[in-house]
Amino acid sequence: MDLEVGTVLEGKVTGITKFGAFVSFPSGKSGLVHISEIAYPYVQNVSDHLSDGQTVKVKVIGIDENGRINLSIKKAAEQPGAAQRAPQSQVRSQKMPVRTPLHRTAAAFSQPAEAPLNDTSFEDKLKRFMQDSDSKISSIKQYSDRKSGSSRRRRG
Repeated sequence: MDLEVGTVLEGKVTGITKFGAFVSFPSGKSGLVHISEIAYPYVQNVSDHLSDGQTVKVKVIGIDENGRINLSIKKAAEQPGAAQRAPQSQVRSQKMPVRTPLHRTAAAFSQPAEAPLNDTSFEDKLKRFMQDSDSKISSIKQYSDRKSGSSRRRRG
């Protein structure tokens, strides 16, 4: 039996360590299930989830140049709640809320937040973007000029 990445098969736990569990297959090959690949919730102690001799369903997630086989129990089983989640295409089509930046300048706090520009033309949006950009660059330059000006006075 030739193991390939993506193959799902059953094996027997032959050893438990603090960093994972070794699983052997009927073909005589064995691989490691890292502690992070045992279960979806946080796993602090491998022996809380697995025991020696237990039969587990694993997925081959990697084979390195030395022939070591990396396995995953959680990728072999469907993630809890996966059936309840919406498909990715539906998630991407939903409109995400607009976040306001945390690094607003003092001038920005004195002005009320502007309404979203949903019904404006591209040219209007571009004009507003350029104005905002110029304003931000100007405030950054003022801040850096003040910083560099104060240090020059101290040296002289």
